[in-house]
Amino acid sequence: MEESTLLLVLIVSFGLAVLMSPLFIPFLRRLKFGQSIREEGPKSHQKKSGTPTMGGIVIVLSVLITSLVIGLWLTSFSPQLLLLLLVTVGYGVVGFLDDYLKVARKQNLGLTSKQKLVGQLVIAGGFCVGLQQVGLDTSVAIPGTTAAIDLGWLYFALVIVMLLAGSNAVNLTDGLDGLLAGTGAIAFGAFAILAWNAGFMDTALFATAIVGAVLGFLVFNAHPAKVFMGDTGSLALGGAIAAIAIMINMELMLILVGGVFVIETASVIIQVISFKTTGKRVFKMSPLHHHYELSGWSEWRVVVTFWLVGMVLAVLGIYIEVWM
Repeated sequence: MEESTLLLVLIVSFGLAVLMSPLFIPFLRRLKFGQSIREEGPKSHQKKSGTPTMGGIVIVLSVLITSLVIGLWLTSFSPQLLLLLLVTVGYGVVGFLDDYLKVARKQNLGLTSKQKLVGQLVIAGGFCVGLQQVGLDTSVAIPGTTAAIDLGWLYFALVIVMLLAGSNAVNLTDGLDGLLAGTGAIAFGAFAILAWNAGFMDTALFATAIVGAVLGFLVFNAHPAKVFMGDTGSLALGGAIAAIAIMINMELMLILVGGVFVIETASVIIQVISFKTTGKRVFKMSPLHHHYELSGWSEWRVVVTFWLVGMVLAVLGIYIEVWM
């Protein structure tokens, strides 16, 4: 696959997202699919209540259409690409159900944690079956080296953990206008480069399609956001980035390239443990982006700072895999 093909994928996916968003936003408004803001969140976020959510539908559709059309046009529509689409669309459906229940109930309560977990596990199980069928290597590579550890059947337990952790970590990052869209575009862009460099062309195509879709969505999601992606988008993106790392045998690289998502999740874990054990909070609010908001940073400053951190981590990941 030539660089020009990936550029075409980027342009098509971006164009679809930019064209579909202005159609979906008024439609979501008419259906009164507005975001319910949790009361315990920053007070400044209350004015965002009612902003159309479930915009992740645009991202998922753009990726799906682009991958199918370009993949079939190149006659290289592989089982690997099908598995990546399965995870993305599947997690997107789980997120859609969660979002729909929230807007239907007019409160920030969708699927229960148990219901969401069951849905994620079912899709992760199907992904594992698919991986077994395509004969994926069960070794975990050590970044920057030629060493690898073969986990055997334990590898599939790792896959399930990665999909669950990835989807929920990315979901936690979706808290400010443009935060997840920007950090997501950077992380998926890094994985597109890594996949292309390692010869995983269909995966590179897929990751590039996500970059285009997320950037197109960012046009309408940047501060002040006209639409939110909701769990429909965040769960789909979280599952997708974990699946990509698995598909190109760079499982551990997800920790570095997706470092912003890891940091956000760690802040929540630290906050919960600290409060339950000592009764004190380490951060003013978690996830971490809210801590900086409550510390006086503007929303835009927080978002841009997290984008820059994501960029540094992405470049570092590419350097380790490509040049070291």
